[in-house]
Amino acid sequence: MSGIRTTLYNIFLKRSSTYAVTIITGTFIFERAFDLASNKMFESINKGKLWKDIKHKYEVN
Repeated sequence: MSGIRTTLYNIFLKRSSTYAVTIITGTFIFERAFDLASNKMFESINKGKLWKDIKHKYEVN
């Protein structure tokens, strides 16, 4: 386990430039994952009440 930690430290955290890129990349990935999960949960809770679910009732062809 110590070898893995050392390797990860040397790759991602040893220099401040790679540390900053790691933080920015991690933040971007977390933001995208959180956004997708929260949208999925919102759509699941409100299924049948959203415009995409009821628009067929109000569209005129």
